[in-house]
Amino acid sequence: MLQGWIQIAITLLIFIATTPLLGKYIAHVFLGEKTFLDFIINPIDKVIYAFSGIRPQEQMTGWQYTKAVMYSNLVMGILVYLILMFQGELPFNPTNLSAPSWDLALHTTISFVTNTNQQHYSGETTFSYASQTFALGFLMFTSAATGLAVGIAFIRGLTGRPLGNFYNDLIRSITRILLPISVIGGLLLILAGVPETLSGPATATTLEGTTQAIARGPVAHFEMIKELGENGGGFFGINSAHPYENPNGFSNLLEMWAMMSIPSAFIYTYGVFANNHKQAWLVFWMIFIIFVFLVGITAVGEFQGNPLVNSLLGGQQPNLEGKEVRFGWAQTALWAVMTTATMCGAVNGMHDSLMPTGGFATLFNMFLQIIWGGQGTGTAYLFIYLILAIFLTGLMVGRTPEFLGRKIEKKEIILASVILLVHPFAILIPWAIVFGFPDRLSGITNPGFHGVSQVVYEYASAAANNGSGFEGLSDNTLWWNLSTSVSILAGRYIPIIALLLLADSMSRKQPVPVTSGTLRTDTRLFTGVTSGVILILGALTFFPVLVLGPLAEAFLIARGG
Repeated sequence: MLQGWIQIAITLLIFIATTPLLGKYIAHVFLGEKTFLDFIINPIDKVIYAFSGIRPQEQMTGWQYTKAVMYSNLVMGILVYLILMFQGELPFNPTNLSAPSWDLALHTTISFVTNTNQQHYSGETTFSYASQTFALGFLMFTSAATGLAVGIAFIRGLTGRPLGNFYNDLIRSITRILLPISVIGGLLLILAGVPETLSGPATATTLEGTTQAIARGPVAHFEMIKELGENGGGFFGINSAHPYENPNGFSNLLEMWAMMSIPSAFIYTYGVFANNHKQAWLVFWMIFIIFVFLVGITAVGEFQGNPLVNSLLGGQQPNLEGKEVRFGWAQTALWAVMTTATMCGAVNGMHDSLMPTGGFATLFNMFLQIIWGGQGTGTAYLFIYLILAIFLTGLMVGRTPEFLGRKIEKKEIILASVILLVHPFAILIPWAIVFGFPDRLSGITNPGFHGVSQVVYEYASAAANNGSGFEGLSDNTLWWNLSTSVSILAGRYIPIIALLLLADSMSRKQPVPVTSGTLRTDTRLFTGVTSGVILILGALTFFPVLVLGPLAEAFLIARGG
């Protein structure tokens, strides 16, 4: 047991130590300040700008930034959909895979262009190397960069700066953040044993004398941006539980760091932009405490194991169902909470096999979306709660709600409310429809309370742009492909539009001087109030679903049912 907790502690310490370093670097990139990569990247950027006709210094309004996001994502989505549908005629298809069904291709395209990467297929038997690399791998960079661009535009607006230029932010996100780290990380994964080849499947003769085909491919570079960009879509069907995606403890540690690095660093980036490191660290530690609590209850549940199984074994044993023994209960529990907290969605064990506490923690993360949140946008959602906390606190103490010297007024509260209300609508409405027609639509493979969790997890994963799943669900059907696509689109683009409009509104406000009546937001008291607002507005919205799912299942198991 001690070894497992030590592994968890070391992983968290590494991630804490790198947060300010990466956060400061990201701030320098988007503030246009000098960085150590400029002498390499500046010539590349100039070629891209010249070829594309982008004028990086041209500032965009909120609507212009929104249109640029929507148009670029639409064009990229159409391109990728065509690649998937014509993969049978394209090169780099050593196993001669034909095109998937139109609805699966549509769901996959929507899922990857929105940084969700929800997979209703098994990668090695569905998509060719060309589809995985030139379509899905391409979107892993651009969708993550889109989230970074929107997040930094939001931070600029909050701090009174113009929103910037989307295309410039998109390019800088890729060339100066995602690509350099992915190159280094990809090389480290190759050294760790992850394959990177265009050769077809390897063949081996088993001990029984039969021939077995072993899938492989250009995995290493795909794997690194999968984790770093909060993408989560696996090259193979079992994702990072596959030994070719995640062969050992070193690769597991590297991939977990990649998942956590940018979402946590973005909070520090905000502190640099706002020139308020104190508030950034207060927010960081608030999220970290909630995160550690969720890791703790998940890890304890997995270590204690299933009491029904333990009674048969005559003693306590960790729950190893659905886990790789090379990671064990501790690293699987930490990964499960981390991948749903960061909206990555990659898995190194099957979440369907987690104990109810693990199911509770993973669902809780996706319901809130701010522990640590997605690529860029997660930090923006976090500050939406901060704005609402300012508004509510101002009402209670009779002070004008202000944030960073700018008044919070009706327009900002309406937009903040839209951002928070879209999420439950995108989850609970289709969830209710499924249980209205369970025999035709559900695809549930486990009856009772666990089946409730399977369904709500799928829609929570879609709406939160996470992509992981309780994989016992039979989800490659017309209903699931189309209904989750709607949740994915609503969960991605409606909040992005509202975030950009809110940021644009804040950037245009005249700052007011700080007085003795100004409500300070960089105090422990206000940070505590914010955590209360998060739990009340976020968690209680979904509490009935949690009661019907993991909580009810936990009580059922405890009583021996």
